[in-house]
Amino acid sequence: MLRTIWGNDQRYLDTYWSKFKDMYFAGDGAKRDEDGFFWLLGRVDDIMLVAGHNISTTEVESALVSHNAVAEAAVVGRKDPVTGQAIAAFVSLLGGYEGNDELVAELRDHVATSLGPIAKPASIVFTPDLPKTRSGKIMRRLLQDISEHRQLGDVTTLANADIVQEIADQASGSSKH
Repeated sequence: MLRTIWGNDQRYLDTYWSKFKDMYFAGDGAKRDEDGFFWLLGRVDDIMLVAGHNISTTEVESALVSHNAVAEAAVVGRKDPVTGQAIAAFVSLLGGYEGNDELVAELRDHVATSLGPIAKPASIVFTPDLPKTRSGKIMRRLLQDISEHRQLGDVTTLANADIVQEIADQASGSSKH
């Protein structure tokens, strides 16, 4: 465990020791289920607040990927005037599956069955790939830019920069559900 941040003891205290009294908090979340098992949820800053409910992007992504048609999924929260945030999902399908309105409905119901109706994605965009760094990390900030119709940020560090514009085109066109 860290003992300080070089040259900035106060920043260390503010960052890791101020959220909870006398407890170290690095920013990762977990939950304990009814059987006593712990489930890692990822970064707490990857939590969406949808109509007053905290929903983990990781949980929704896991629910989507558990569907037999889904190869990969990324989820972001986007601003919504009614619920505060809405869940926007970006999904890559396994070979042999076609993204259509019926599959969107099926995926939304699948998430609702797994996590509850509040976790249904408000939108699902099918994409052949997700924007990733060269090390394979999904760039959620770009997906959030796309879902909120903002100018796209820097894509120079991506392994597959062309996919970002393709996803943006799909999200603004007829492929958006």
